[in-house]
Amino acid sequence: MFVRIDQALDVPLYQQLRNEIVRGIAQEKLAPGDALPSVRNLASDLGINLHTVNKAYALLRDEGYVEMKGRKGAFVSQPAAVAGTAAAKERLSRDIHQLALAFKASGGARQEFEQQVKAQLDEVFFEKE
Repeated sequence: MFVRIDQALDVPLYQQLRNEIVRGIAQEKLAPGDALPSVRNLASDLGINLHTVNKAYALLRDEGYVEMKGRKGAFVSQPAAVAGTAAAKERLSRDIHQLALAFKASGGARQEFEQQVKAQLDEVFFEKE
């Protein structure tokens, strides 16, 4: 799997793992229906605690990116199961709001924030890998 974890970052490991899996889905490295590695295997491969992987998978499930199928494991959900929900739209709005507040509180201006948002949108939606 393509996951990169950096223990030196301030971002918790479970969040880094969640972010890497979401990146894989967004970049179409993971397709709907693809199986994710078992919790034990991924924890072993990354050299992290299995409870950390379990927490990341639970978060991905709660956000709708992953379906848990009992003993069969975790699988990537269909995209409509995530983006089209009211909860997903509310979470997006809340996350953008928090980012804007933090940026403004640190002295950033609206125009700078808009430029950064546009740059990230261009990178994500127009990237060719």
